Order: sequence, then C-alpha cells, then structure tokens
Amino acid sequence: MNKLTVKDVDVSGKKVLVRADFNVPQDENGNITDENRIIGALPTIKYLIEHKAKIVLCSHLGRPKNGFEPKYSLAPVAKRLNELLDGCVTLAHDVIGEDAKAKAAALKEGQVLLLENVRFHKEEEKNDPAFAKELAQFGEIYVNDAFGTAHRAHASTAGVADYIKTSVAGFLISKELDIMGGALEEPKRPFVAILGGAKVSDKIGVINNLLEKVDSLLIGGAMAYTFVLAQGGKVGNSKVELDKVDLAKELLKKAQERKVQLLLPVDNVVANDFNANADSQVVESMKIPDGWQGLDIGPKTAENFANVIKNAKTVIWNGPMGVFEFEKFAVGTKAVAQALAKSNAITIIGGGDSAAAVEQLGFADKITHISTGGGASLEFLEGLELPGIARLNDKK
Repeated sequence: MNKLTVKDVDVSGKKVLVRADFNVPQDENGNITDENRIIGALPTIKYLIEHKAKIVLCSHLGRPKNGFEPKYSLAPVAKRLNELLDGCVTLAHDVIGEDAKAKAAALKEGQVLLLENVRFHKEEEKNDPAFAKELAQFGEIYVNDAFGTAHRAHASTAGVADYIKTSVAGFLISKELDIMGGALEEPKRPFVAILGGAKVSDKIGVINNLLEKVDSLLIGGAMAYTFVLAQGGKVGNSKVELDKVDLAKELLKKAQERKVQLLLPVDNVVANDFNANADSQVVESMKIPDGWQGLDIGPKTAENFANVIKNAKTVIWNGPMGVFEFEKFAVGTKAVAQALAKSNAITIIGGGDSAAAVEQLGFADKITHISTGGGASLEFLEGLELPGIARLNDKK
C-alpha cells in the first residue's frame, strides 16, 4: 500500500473533503437496518475531529434517478452520525448549492458537515469535470475512505483528485489494502481461496489471478456446475453457462499445471424446483438427474472444504455455496462460515453475500477482516487497478 494516508498530512485548521460510503440499507420508515458502513467510517472522521480539521463528508445512497428523491436523502445517516459524534454534524440540504456552500464556510475546527447524496446529480456517475471541480471547492485536502466504491471512476471517488493536490487514503481504505493486499502479495501458507456465487463469467479474472497465488481453490455455488459439465458430468436443470464450458476446461488445466488443488463439489443438494420449500435430495455432483437442479453443496463437500480450511494459514472467501436466501439451501454456506470461524488462519471475506452470511450467523467477530466492498474486493482480487485508489498520492 504505497499511498499516503490521512496520518501523513497536516490537517489542522484545513478544510478536508472526505468521500465516505454511507450507502446503508433502510426499512420503509427510513430506519437504518445495518450501520456497519457508518461505524467503519468513524475512525477517520474522529481522527480529523481530534486534529482540528473542518470536515465535509460526501457519499451516495442508493440509485436515485430524478434529482432529489426524499427516500434517498442522507438525513437518517446525518442523524445517526450526530448521535455517534456528540452532536457536531450538520446536514446540507444540497450538494454543491447555496446551503452546502454557506454551511461549509461557517464550519469551525472539529465540526462536520455532511453534503446531500452526490447521486442527486447525474454528473456524479459520469465523472463530470465541472461537477468534480465544484465538489473540490469543499477541501484543501481530499480523503477517500469509501472502499465500496473505489472501483468506480465517479466524480466524488476519482474526479475530485484532479482538483485537490493533496489526496490521501482514510483508515478504512488503508486497512482494506493492507490486509487484502498483504494476503495476495505475501500470504502465510497454505493459502486457500473459496469462490461461490452464480456465474463463472463474473469470476474469470479472479480465478485466473488466484491460480497464480493460492495453494488450494475451492469452488461452490452455481458456478461449480459449469465445471462439472466441463468434466463430462450430468447437471440436470442446474444453472450453467454453456458458453463458458471450454473456459472451465482451461482453468482446470491451468490449476493442474500450476499444481493448485482445485476442489469442486463431490455431492450436491438438488431440488425439483427453484423455491424455498422444494423437494430435495443429496446426489453425486457428476450425476444430477434430469428435472433436478443443484441449489447447495452437499454434506461430503462441506466436510472436504472444512478440512482444507482447517489446515490453512490464510483464507479468502467470496460468494455463497448455494441459494443462501432459502434456509433449506443455506447449509453449505453456513458450514463454510463455521469452518472459517473455527480456523486459526487469517480469514478475509470479500464483501457481498458471504459477508452477510457471516454477519447473520453471528461469526463476524471471529473473522480477521470483512471487506466493506463486494465489487471493489472482487476487482482487487482480480489484480485490477481501482480508480478511487489510483488517484491518491503515492508515498515518496
């Protein structure tokens, strides 16, 4: 992680624009149902308060389509931040308008202003230079602490860095890069990666990159059925990508050449329909009967995977092992989560559904690191450059 962080610059008395990730889920009454992202932003904000900066926070929330939409307002976030930060937070009623400018101008050292949802402006996602320049007026220093959007080249995540000379990482991004970067570059071995989810096509780059680095790769979820087909097995009505079968063969060959243990399910829980209460049975992975579809890894596979995890020193996991939303087909995902929780390894979960699984099962405190960014984690694991991080100043 060769980027300057907020600790490397003098923030005292300076206006600091912070891109946070406050894209938090809410119920129909606007109550925040998961505040992990808000909690994750606190170390950086508190550091800036303690070091007497004048802090302007910005973030997106959801996908508003037509300018200001009340249900996408950051007002609930401002209220919660105010409770967590002893009342020093004000909300602007616009993003780059008169209210935001007046409130920013009035900020005293150690005070915090939260701008309204940056996506109320279409220019945000287009990374419009004029909009980025307007945002940049709020900071002499720019701090990006929104790992969840670091893979997006938007105005508030990348564009503003063109107009603010001092652009640095916050503590959350530093932590993500240190832990995940450390695991990829200098892992303690054996190094195990577990990939699940629906499509091989979503994870081609990740599999390719990880096959250069890991000792074992465990594949579950619907993406496994494309590999089963590639090995000549029968997949019944399971979800497969027929146009990726040859690619799956190539990846199996690459694993063999690089002496990586690539483990696929040996058994699966199959159902006669895609619903929570469908009839189910356990069958061998290569022999899924016609009219049945795989919805989870089976008990033998869960045991095989757990045994590999038990001996690992570093584990990265991204993607569920089955249809986790259906209780009946969440058993494999739970088994993997439990194996990680019991493990003595450095355990890293790359956001998304696997993170939700670990949270729901109450294992979060037993995991070394749960990433705050699903898409960003995937691109990082793929070895791609993240625009929101690339624009930050390098250490000399």
